[in-house]
Amino acid sequence: MSSASSDPGTHTRTYLTVFGALAILTVVTVTVGYMSLPVGAAIVVALSIASLKGALVASFFMHLISEQKPILWLLLLTLGLLLVLIFILIIAFYDHAGTIIVT
Repeated sequence: MSSASSDPGTHTRTYLTVFGALAILTVVTVTVGYMSLPVGAAIVVALSIASLKGALVASFFMHLISEQKPILWLLLLTLGLLLVLIFILIIAFYDHAGTIIVT
């Protein structure tokens, strides 16, 4: 085991940096929530920030940043499918925007 990986100061500094980034992204999320953006743009921005925050948590707190290539490819595939689903939802929203659905 190398001395750099067992140094608690390095890990603490990394975790505090990620915590700071998550706090800043939370402030950005709240700030964007108060902006008068169109609904579609607000959804895209909110989901983008949430995805970035999720990636930070998964990478550092769940230690996925040091995983092997198959795990990383699976994570990238999942991210790609998430983006496809978000794109489909945005298209469906704009397809039905302005129409009233009566049941």
